[in-house]
Amino acid sequence: MLTENLLDNARSISDRIVTLRRAIHAEPELGLQTPKTMAKVREELADLPLEWRVGGETTGAVAILRGARSGSRRVLLRGDMDALPMQEETCLPFASTIEGRMHACGHDTHTAMLAGAARILCEQQAELSGEVQFMFQPGEEGYHGARFMLDDGLIDPLPDAAFALHIMPNAEHGVIAGRTGALMAAADQFEITVKGRGGHASMPHDTRDPVPVACEIVTALQSLVTRRFNAAEAVVVTVSQMDAGSAHNIIPDTATLKGTMRTLSPENRAEVQVSIKRIAEGIASAHDLAADVVITQGFPVTICDGQAVELGRTVTTNLFGADGWKTLPAPIMGAEDFSYLLEKVPGAMFFLGVAKEGADWSSCCGIHSNRMMVDESVLPNGAAMLAGCAVQFLERGFD
Repeated sequence: MLTENLLDNARSISDRIVTLRRAIHAEPELGLQTPKTMAKVREELADLPLEWRVGGETTGAVAILRGARSGSRRVLLRGDMDALPMQEETCLPFASTIEGRMHACGHDTHTAMLAGAARILCEQQAELSGEVQFMFQPGEEGYHGARFMLDDGLIDPLPDAAFALHIMPNAEHGVIAGRTGALMAAADQFEITVKGRGGHASMPHDTRDPVPVACEIVTALQSLVTRRFNAAEAVVVTVSQMDAGSAHNIIPDTATLKGTMRTLSPENRAEVQVSIKRIAEGIASAHDLAADVVITQGFPVTICDGQAVELGRTVTTNLFGADGWKTLPAPIMGAEDFSYLLEKVPGAMFFLGVAKEGADWSSCCGIHSNRMMVDESVLPNGAAMLAGCAVQFLERGFD
């Protein structure tokens, strides 16, 4: 088995993995253009026998490793590279040097672990059959980077399987978790503009006040979730912004509601969007007002293939023992654009706990916190697990 020495090999390059992570962390980039991050990756992997695909609408790249032995299987491993627009408050010696930007979702670690997996797999090139694609992707934080890389042809031909690993700073040290089916939610946005007729607040009868109508829509949306959808199938509709009026004695012409929708199936996703439009327009019409509803499509549901999850579980337990694996009892209502890959090929995403060993991990700051911390000693484990998924699939497929 090629997986036998993966963990030792990953630990032997621990310094390289951590050094790359810290370099990326200190200089975070946003969105679809992450050229400095990509340059750091290319420099770290410059000595390896990799073929690179670049170009298109992003700075993303795919590095290809071809095994020396004949084989037709092709597997993809993915790491994302972009940061978040927030101010870091960790006081780390390698904290962000750029005002208002921080790697608060662990993409710096994902990229470093993927680079580590590439190095240890290149060391085993002579024994590998088939092809490994290492997908270094920008624009995960709402920018649809994976979709752009697919559209740009950087992942053509498609792999036979795809795997990704996401850290969790408020999860048990070193434990890898996953589940079959929906792992993360679809995330869409809505904006509802209630159109009335403004006027003096002392004479509401001469106006068509959009504010109480907007409030009625908010209440109705809560009833939509609790009365139209099965409680066992999580649906979230959250109104997070309301904008109306400019002074205490003015009834505005419009009131605007903004929020998010989270669903765990394509069917519920479509039904929520239709229902929000129907409710907003119907309530507004009942009060002799109008409502414009704009739906912005976000990421699809992240659905993990059962055979891919089982492969990941097998690799994990082989590397770290039975206690190294946890089956998640329910999906997480966050969203991930790795879902675009999983719509096209079977695969899975897993979570890696990076709380300090022995810490009360449940009280640690989570992702998207400006005080999020990572126990870097776990990163070689992630690199080994990713490499193990590739080796296992190339050797056996999903058998």
